[in-house]
Amino acid sequence: MKLTRAVGTILAVAALSVPAVVTALQVETREVGIGTYIADRSLGGMQDAFDSGVGRLYAFSRVVGAEGNTTIYHRWYYEEQLMAEIELSVRSDNWRTWSSKAVMPEWTGEWRVDVVSDDETMLHSVKFTVD
Repeated sequence: MKLTRAVGTILAVAALSVPAVVTALQVETREVGIGTYIADRSLGGMQDAFDSGVGRLYAFSRVVGAEGNTTIYHRWYYEEQLMAEIELSVRSDNWRTWSSKAVMPEWTGEWRVDVVSDDETMLHSVKFTVD
């Protein structure tokens, strides 16, 4: 009987020390991508390949699970070289945000945008090409 009570006490204390709901910052994978314009806080012209004359591209991400104000980054890479790092505020637990990058016609090849949290956690990565 004493052993059962001791085990029950240990389990009760352990349960109190673990949060009931764990919310993690993440990118909603159905709402992340690269496109040619933003309209009504949504991405338009989403593709994975763009013409070299596109001029400007937009990286869009819907972030969920933020607790209070936080920051994410869109890191734009061309051929593995960091071309831009855009700091973006996330102000609620369901937030849409975007960044843009001018793309020179001669910058053809492989691109990606990494969505990274303030603590350097990789949240998502989107690959695309400019031809």
